[in-house]
Amino acid sequence: MSELTTTSRPRRPRPQALTLTEAAAARVRELTEANGHKGLRVGIKNGGCAGQEYTFAFADEIGPLDEVVTDKGATVVVDPKAILFLIGAEIDFETTKLASKFVFRNPNQTDACGCGESVTLTPVKEA
Repeated sequence: MSELTTTSRPRRPRPQALTLTEAAAARVRELTEANGHKGLRVGIKNGGCAGQEYTFAFADEIGPLDEVVTDKGATVVVDPKAILFLIGAEIDFETTKLASKFVFRNPNQTDACGCGESVTLTPVKEA
């Protein structure tokens, strides 16, 4: 029986799962650096009137399946269960007279509730 041998080739760099605007990157850096966290963890959970909600938490540990995105000096850790729902998304940070919040511009979003707290997302289809 013959042995299979493989030649190790450098992998082609893959595109980042998501991007940050300058405002979002500045806010992520501000939140994580001030508190000594490795990054900001982003995910989704079931809930709200449209079916799903974006989640945020500080990332103190990075798991083997986590997707780590470094953009404009800020680190975002994407929960592995959320990656197919967030590919191609852009995170912004907006400040108005009434609120300051992270906002997603997500091509996988198909619907949103009227209050803006929940969304309907579809996973990216395999090319």
